[in-house]
Amino acid sequence: MNASISIIYYKFRTNKSGAHPLMLRIIKNRKTNYQSLGIYIHPDHWDFKKNKPKKNCPNGIAIQRLITEKIKEYTDKAIDLEIEKKDFTGKTLIDKVNTPVKRMNVNDLFLQEIAQLKKEGRIRYAECHDYVYKSLLKFNKHLDIYFSEIDVQWLRRYETWLRGEGNSENTIGIKFRTLRTMYNIAIREGYVKAEFYPFKDYKVSKLHENTPKRA
Repeated sequence: MNASISIIYYKFRTNKSGAHPLMLRIIKNRKTNYQSLGIYIHPDHWDFKKNKPKKNCPNGIAIQRLITEKIKEYTDKAIDLEIEKKDFTGKTLIDKVNTPVKRMNVNDLFLQEIAQLKKEGRIRYAECHDYVYKSLLKFNKHLDIYFSEIDVQWLRRYETWLRGEGNSENTIGIKFRTLRTMYNIAIREGYVKAEFYPFKDYKVSKLHENTPKRA
């Protein structure tokens, strides 16, 4: 990870009682950003050598736990962004950690995409998505699930079910390509991490049959 994340005792700001704030320091591409933890500690209660609260610090154990959790939270988010090959700055990292990510399940994202396609006048695509949406709903009984729950085993069960319903190879392929498109949208919008992407192992390209040419 090429970002440095640490806690500092920020002496350049002081409150009326003479205490200083704890700041999360993020160094990325030689630029430094700070994020306050909302905690002020008097110098008498801070161990400057060990960079942590002293034993006599009021609520010292809780403060140290918060420090550990915050460093982990920012470090994990930075690692996620690097895995997804998304560049970021210290400021954007702070924004991503502090901006709640809207959770979107499969049901809601499908309905949102269908409505958007209709709005754009792409009626055939909207109908195709609606066709797949209803198929998934019939298979799984409900779509109140997140995309991270759709793994290789889930896809194989869906494929087996489609064959049992009498779907042709090409029809199955169309449904899986549409589902793959929706999964890519979910990744792009941040509703699921790229590491959960099941189509690296489950190959949709196998779902194809040659149609005899007409004379």
